[in-house]
Amino acid sequence: MVIGVPKEIMEYEYRVGLVPAGVKQLVEDGHRVLIEKGAGLGSNIPDGAYTRVGGEIVQRAADVYRRAELVARVKEPPESQWRYLRSGQGVFCFFHFAANPPLLKAMLKLKVTSIAYETVEDFEGRLPLLTPMSEVAGRMAVQEGAKCLERPMEGRGILLGGVPGVSPARVVVLGGGVVGSNAARVAAGLGARVVIMDINLDRLRYLADVMPANVSTEMSDWLAVESAVAQADLVIGAALRHGARAPILVTHRMLKKMRKGSVVVDVAIDQGGCTEGSRPTTHGHPTFCLNGVVYYGVTNMPGAVAGTSTYALTNATFPYVRRIAEEGIKEAAVNHRPIAMGINAAGGRVTYPALAEIVKTRAVPIEAALKGA
Repeated sequence: MVIGVPKEIMEYEYRVGLVPAGVKQLVEDGHRVLIEKGAGLGSNIPDGAYTRVGGEIVQRAADVYRRAELVARVKEPPESQWRYLRSGQGVFCFFHFAANPPLLKAMLKLKVTSIAYETVEDFEGRLPLLTPMSEVAGRMAVQEGAKCLERPMEGRGILLGGVPGVSPARVVVLGGGVVGSNAARVAAGLGARVVIMDINLDRLRYLADVMPANVSTEMSDWLAVESAVAQADLVIGAALRHGARAPILVTHRMLKKMRKGSVVVDVAIDQGGCTEGSRPTTHGHPTFCLNGVVYYGVTNMPGAVAGTSTYALTNATFPYVRRIAEEGIKEAAVNHRPIAMGINAAGGRVTYPALAEIVKTRAVPIEAALKGA
């Protein structure tokens, strides 16, 4: 198989879809790997590191798409590159279709086999390709939230952990999954008073056992969230629905009760956000203010720490890339349920049930959709 790795061109996105170790393994397996010139530079990987292990450097993204059977990238294909895609071609990346209907419409029209990192699901129901970036994003959420609380950023001008004689900040984490648990642990490590909220009582019991003493747990319901948000200095939105839009947990009415200069970091913004009023931002312009509250909604948070996140991501994604390369997309989907779960669309049809429900269509079985690819 020919695997292609284009350079990411989203603003402030520095990750890359494959690292040299993965390219070496694919070449040894008998495949060809095409890397767009400069694709790895943002992650401190020079072109020579790829060519030394058998990768081929090509000059343009168009050359990658034209020749590749499987495209391995990080973020979704940008609109400027849609014209390079073709029917039956596989694209493996973060798609987040639920928050981007125009992208879904384009992939359906082109009959691209869209394999989404965020919906690959193992046999225990976990999301192994979302996990590493969720770990990074959860930790970064506290780092960025602490910065936003500084007065030059229009925050309240408080230190997250306080100092002797001055109380620490109150941090509310909405969601006790991978993002939420990582955020809570880092915030607690900095000395903040942390409340982590979830609707799963078993998860809360687990978190209560493993978290530091300055982290408390609370069952999430409308009244509890309203009360917690009103007292918070920093709110971290970490709620997730598999392949679907994030639930709205914090309403405009709740936000109006927050103190001026409080901060909301909506990590769920990739899936539409879990706070009303939040919208996507960039690393160049990460925040905006609404009713005195500072919002942070960067959609590719881990992209800023590509030296860490590229390797964390490809450690998880590479075994799936290799499996698809070995068997082909159709056989890999039929033989391996996790890969089948990752396919959101193929042959011009939606295949992922949660996504089909959102766009009000019927999910087509994978095998039937791939016949049309």
